[in-house]
Amino acid sequence: MGELFRSEEMTLAQLFLQSEAAYCCVSELGEIGMVQFRDLNPDVNVFQRKFVNEVRRCEEMDRKLRFVEKEVKKANIPIVDTGENPEVPFPRDMIDLEATFEKLENELKEINTNQEALKKNFLELTELKHILRRTQQFFDEVSLTVFALVTHSQFLRLFCLFIRYRFVAGVIGRERIPTFERMLWRVCRGNVFLRQADIEDPLEDPTTGDQVHKSVFIIFFQGDQLKNRVKKICEGFRATLYPCPETPQERKEMLAGVNARIDDLQMVLNQTEDHRQRVLQAAAKTVRVWFIKVRKMKAIYHTLNLCNIDVTQKCLIAEVWCPVSDLDSIQFALRRGTEKSGSTVPSILNRMQTKQTPPTYNKTNKFTSGFQNIVDAYGIGSYREINPAPYTIITFPFLFAVMFGDLGHGVLMTCAALYLVLRESRLMAQKNDNEMFSMVFAGRYIILLMGVFSASIVHVLEVSLFQHT
Repeated sequence: MGELFRSEEMTLAQLFLQSEAAYCCVSELGEIGMVQFRDLNPDVNVFQRKFVNEVRRCEEMDRKLRFVEKEVKKANIPIVDTGENPEVPFPRDMIDLEATFEKLENELKEINTNQEALKKNFLELTELKHILRRTQQFFDEVSLTVFALVTHSQFLRLFCLFIRYRFVAGVIGRERIPTFERMLWRVCRGNVFLRQADIEDPLEDPTTGDQVHKSVFIIFFQGDQLKNRVKKICEGFRATLYPCPETPQERKEMLAGVNARIDDLQMVLNQTEDHRQRVLQAAAKTVRVWFIKVRKMKAIYHTLNLCNIDVTQKCLIAEVWCPVSDLDSIQFALRRGTEKSGSTVPSILNRMQTKQTPPTYNKTNKFTSGFQNIVDAYGIGSYREINPAPYTIITFPFLFAVMFGDLGHGVLMTCAALYLVLRESRLMAQKNDNEMFSMVFAGRYIILLMGVFSASIVHVLEVSLFQHT
């Protein structure tokens, strides 16, 4: 009972781990979470330690998994999280994991590259389709306008221009049209004729995936000099120029061919997207388990880098701080790790005498952890100092009730916290990523007591006032 009000008694221990069993032993110690390893190589550069290559390989696998996770989230596919805590893979399994992640990453990159190229081709064909349609409409409108108004003085020049015209057609962002038109007028000194029309449906940018609004334009001019000027202006405004036939029959035939190619390309795009969805859905089922395995492996190799290697290269020496009351559990974890590795030489734990101040360790459970976190937020006490967390179980809700004694709010807080307490197993299995909900859920027992005290103190005060009157 005395350990409840003081931090745990700690001891410094030395571990002698056989090289073939060290990985599994550290894994078992990490699962129970009762030891703190000391760095026995403080003067050795992190890139010169024995297991630095394994750590790098784990980081590379973690990078590939982050890429896969990013692609899964981009596709709005839910990531399956069953709450499973898989065992750490053996070192020999790292090659298989690397090959799996490498294959998955390359497949996704290849799909993305092909899909981007197909979407770019689809965008170009779609823009060309709009250009051919709008160009034909424009020629029809201009022909009627010229013949109807040929006697008007301001259309004489236009009529002469259309006798032997040259033109370019293309697509440009809708927001750039006003500036584009002014630049053409100034550079070409009014010797060009521009006609533009908006594309009603937004187009998808194959690189970013954003929806962009564009407009079709056609520019008439005479001479190679104006042609070079117009093309340079189009290039500066990032306008895309497309070949457009001069005769209506050629434009009609080209439009029919473009529509047929668009239909074929749409079919290929749908098949590519279906294949990508299948790959991502299969990855979404196991990506969380892969993350846990890789990060466990990385943590183990990082811990092994804290150890010393004896002169025979057959034994790793580690120093750990651990609670005295948990020495039996630590010994059992070492035996379990040795058996799992298949080693015949047992690992040795030797208690050491030291004058160094041990770290402070307070055992908590799901009820006391919230109150312990409140105390630790103000500062962690010295070794074997009295722990104020048990006292705050009563004082904190009581002081809250003194400052905020309200029957209605107290009942609401109690009901909400009681729901979280009764459904804690189901809510923990759901693994909600909402930061606000996670904070409230972690303090569910604190909120429950705060609500009970807040409602109770109002009742106590009412009874006390009634007795006095």
